[in-house]
Amino acid sequence: MQASQSSLKVFLLAGVKTSPSAFHALQQRLQQKLQEKGVTPDIELLFPYGEMERNLLLQLMEVRADLSSYAYNAGIGGRKVWNRIEPHASVQKLLMIGHSGGGVAAYQIARKIYEEKLPIDIKVIQIGSPKTRIIPPLREKVSYIHSIDENGKFKDPITKLGSWGGWTVRQDQLPIPQWDSKKYAPGRIIGVNTIGGHADYFRHMSPFTDELSTCNLDKTLLRIDSCLNEWLESATLNVVR
Repeated sequence: MQASQSSLKVFLLAGVKTSPSAFHALQQRLQQKLQEKGVTPDIELLFPYGEMERNLLLQLMEVRADLSSYAYNAGIGGRKVWNRIEPHASVQKLLMIGHSGGGVAAYQIARKIYEEKLPIDIKVIQIGSPKTRIIPPLREKVSYIHSIDENGKFKDPITKLGSWGGWTVRQDQLPIPQWDSKKYAPGRIIGVNTIGGHADYFRHMSPFTDELSTCNLDKTLLRIDSCLNEWLESATLNVVR
């Protein structure tokens, strides 16, 4: 009898004007890494805002609308791909990894699942995404990976868009509202020193390798892995034999 393995549904969500080839290396390496953990992943690539051929301005307008805290019913991007996600509403765990605007759509889908009380333990990893305000019950379900420079500063211009901020009143001081720039931030915010720009998190060949021959994809995958370990161990996944 073969050893038991766990199965996991994974959705990769692309941003605007993205070619499917941009995710090929990530998909292959993620498949390998999860299998090494005893998990058999079913990975699917989705385009919440349309593929390369769709008008760029329309895609950008939809991402901007989905950045709102008041985005309705999974937002524009989430609604467009919900028909692919809804059939998996009975799984125990669902992983969504979104790059750029895809990270915005991934969060809005997670919010829909939470608000509709669907029995899914969802994990969202946003990579190079605009800042989206995360509601407190989902904060620990969302991780955020962003490119940094040698000084640890945000260097991806897209990650400088949006806001996690909100007004708060500290109980140990005078009741005067203060602006908290991370009031609605994700539970984990992780920097990665990649080479290149916004589109290069998943590059795996020269010139996107450093002096130690470590490529951007390896660095990004290391951060993804750190976000997954505790979550994968927190409950039993579906078992297949």
